Amino acid sequence: MSACKQCNREFEVSPKEQEFCENFSVPASEICRPCRLRGLMAFRNEWTLYKRKCDLTNENIISAYTPDSPFTVYKNEAWWGNDWNAMGYGRDYDFNRPFFEQYAELQKAVPREGTSVFSSENSDYNSHIRESKNCYMSSLVYQCEDTLYSYWMVHDKDVVDSMYTNESEKCYSCTSVNGGYDCVQLEESSNSSECYFSYQLRGCDHCIYSTNLVNKSYYMFNKPCSKEEFEEMKKKLLNGTYSHWKKAYDHYLDVRQKADHRAVHNFNCENVSGDHLYNCKNMEDCFESFDSEKAVNVVSLDRSKLVQNVYSAGWPGCEGVYFSSVIRGSKDIAFSTYIWNSGSIRYSDSCNSCDSCFGCIGLQHKKYCILNKQYSKDEYEALMPKIIEHMKSTGEWGKFFPQSLSPFAYNESSAQDFFPLDKKEVVDGGWRWRERDEKEYRPATISEIPDDINEVKDSIIDEILACEDCNKNYKITKQELKFYREMNLPIPHKCPSCRHKTRFQLRNPLKLFDRECMGCQKSIKSSYSPERPEKVLCEECFLKSVD
Repeated sequence: MSACKQCNREFEVSPKEQEFCENFSVPASEICRPCRLRGLMAFRNEWTLYKRKCDLTNENIISAYTPDSPFTVYKNEAWWGNDWNAMGYGRDYDFNRPFFEQYAELQKAVPREGTSVFSSENSDYNSHIRESKNCYMSSLVYQCEDTLYSYWMVHDKDVVDSMYTNESEKCYSCTSVNGGYDCVQLEESSNSSECYFSYQLRGCDHCIYSTNLVNKSYYMFNKPCSKEEFEEMKKKLLNGTYSHWKKAYDHYLDVRQKADHRAVHNFNCENVSGDHLYNCKNMEDCFESFDSEKAVNVVSLDRSKLVQNVYSAGWPGCEGVYFSSVIRGSKDIAFSTYIWNSGSIRYSDSCNSCDSCFGCIGLQHKKYCILNKQYSKDEYEALMPKIIEHMKSTGEWGKFFPQSLSPFAYNESSAQDFFPLDKKEVVDGGWRWRERDEKEYRPATISEIPDDINEVKDSIIDEILACEDCNKNYKITKQELKFYREMNLPIPHKCPSCRHKTRFQLRNPLKLFDRECMGCQKSIKSSYSPERPEKVLCEECFLKSVD
């Protein structure tokens, strides 16, 4: 057992971790698993966007970087274009100075990509979106259309205020739903349609306030009902008023809490520990991952293997990734962020189609580079062992970038979603905190939002609203107003950030607890802590309880 160098909690390096580190020729981490993930997430801004100027073209752009950011920021087309060359910022490695100090100087010099929007149409105001159309204020989106205010979405259409949904259409306020159609406030469900305020359904349709059902039609409160009874209840629930929506949502929370809960939400897995794992095997302390194997301490993995201490790898799959964040289609990567289709990369950021590079930023189609300077193969292979020995002498080798090198404040990053902290905790931990912009907290231009969607006028899209929780301003777009009217849903009274926060608060932490099954009393590991009020069952007992 060792004491974490960041939080002082005791932790143990598992045999799998030790073997992985030996294969990568790096020392085992001196910080615990949660602190490793927190550090990786603090380097990624997934949700916060700003208006600013492109430093190359002087055009107005949407960016993950504030206007007062110390970094040079280019709009996406310019950053990926041919009007600049990242190799022009190359420099010699200085063995008289720490590596991270030299890297920080390069980081300030090389231009950064404004936002990650790729091959998408009418979707500029998003973050990390690919091959999508008509999406707005969403993050981590792939091949979606008309998706608004949502997070981690794949192959969805007409979905609003949702997270972790796949292959779904015409859904609102849904979480962890695969194959949903015309659903409202549905969670942890698959292949279900016209289901409302329900939890853990599979292959169901026309269900209201129901939980843990399989292949059921026309159910209310887990009991059969007629089509007429269902339609009458649906009309009452979704009557377009915000006052009734709040009551319906609160009742859903009560129904959800009283349901039997499976200890973890893993499906078709072998020899795994973690939560929300699908078609995975030989995984230890992993979460939100698909079709992967041989991984330790990972969040968000897709078709990848041999991965340890990583936030987001895959799409397409990766192999051999250590202590890195946002790696796509790459192999043999360590201590890096935003690497695409590359191999043998160390301590680098935003490199595409590169091989054998160290300490580089913003390179494309390059090989044998150190601090953005070109070397021959022989020169590179002779210099790298010397650099590693130098980093060992400074205590840097084997550690991820220090938090001072994160381009973002802690409360701008995804770390605030998964590991929320207040300002004092952030500052005491050595991170930066971004104060709120008072210009975003002006008085609303209307005294009251109409309670009933049928009383909302078209002119509301010209109004400035104020969140009932945090007072932050927000607006209603023409696209979302059309969705609310079609679904007979009220105008939300909270800003998108608070709605996102509310959804996250319903998610279990990225942590497993030792506890007993409340059915058979055997020892289990679960993402529900022992102090939680829900009835938590092992997989065998849970399956017996499903109707």
